[in-house]
Amino acid sequence: MGVKEDIRGQIVGALAGADFPINSPEELMSALPNGPDTTCKSGDVELKASDAGQVLTADDFPFKSAEEVADTIVNKAGL
Repeated sequence: MGVKEDIRGQIVGALAGADFPINSPEELMSALPNGPDTTCKSGDVELKASDAGQVLTADDFPFKSAEEVADTIVNKAGL
């Protein structure tokens, strides 16, 4: 499994219990187990939720699923 797939899977797992839709960055951070400190790691790559929040824009919301959040973050982060 590559870094992109690994990070994507970790994001989906972190949002497993979240209520969707998620309509704002604040709701997204609240849905994560450790809020903005939630961290995904794969090899030498580390992605904190607070870093991911910097690549998202208002146009990315609302998110309808954990998979949609994960796909958007890994694509915008250039993984």
